[in-house]
Amino acid sequence: MKGTLLLLALLVTGELGFQTTEACIPFYEAFGAVVLGNKQVLDVVLSKFNATDKEREAFEKIQECYNDGGLKSKLLDTRVVVTSP
Repeated sequence: MKGTLLLLALLVTGELGFQTTEACIPFYEAFGAVVLGNKQVLDVVLSKFNATDKEREAFEKIQECYNDGGLKSKLLDTRVVVTSP
């Protein structure tokens, strides 16, 4: 569910759109920042994409979910993202 929310958030920012090959690096940058759990790192990554306040708020909520879920949820979602085609 959390991975789906992250994907939805990235679609909202327009990074995935129809240019999926160009979106791979930005996706993994954003995903890594969210999973890392550090708000400052997330802010730096989102600044690269000129994220709006609402987009930042959405990413911060997703990051809070990961932080609340602990290391197990972070590792499980990371494993799914890395092994997905």
